[in-house]
Amino acid sequence: MTHAYDTLTKLFDGEGGQEYLGEQVSMAQHMLQTGRAAREAGAPTVLVVAAVLHDVGHFSGAISGRDLMSGNDNHHDAVASEWLSTWFAPEVTEPVRLHVAAKRYLCATDPAYYDKLSDASKFTMSVQGGSMTDEEVAAFAAEPFAEAACQLRKFDDLGKDPDAPVVTLADFRADIDALDCTLQE
Repeated sequence: MTHAYDTLTKLFDGEGGQEYLGEQVSMAQHMLQTGRAAREAGAPTVLVVAAVLHDVGHFSGAISGRDLMSGNDNHHDAVASEWLSTWFAPEVTEPVRLHVAAKRYLCATDPAYYDKLSDASKFTMSVQGGSMTDEEVAAFAAEPFAEAACQLRKFDDLGKDPDAPVVTLADFRADIDALDCTLQE
């Protein structure tokens, strides 16, 4: 079996160069900036790795990120979580699975949060279901990884700076390898 880092390197070097959903950074730059934000905030390694990998579902799903911007939800959160479970434990994959729901939750529970979103994030949220209902808020809050997903979502918002210093996947290799279950066998 190919280890996570090797597979991810090919992905980040290839499809990672795609435009990130109307933002001024590439998909890879966005994910790497999100990982840097998590690391700089002192997040645990599992959350740093989740931050680096949270949007890989835009690459491997049946519906691309471009389709999402055309109004079709690509469920990239679930696609990414399932794909990443090949290598990583739920502490990494569950915040990834829940990061879209976390955006919807934060908008429902903190009206000021919506105003902080980029225009592209506001649009994708409308495609992804909009703000949560009271019932959805309660169900999300009961999820074991809800808090981690909300942290991830806030780091996600920081990963859209075209002028940010360059960060590479290699900067996260030690963390990725430390959590790659296939390297522990």
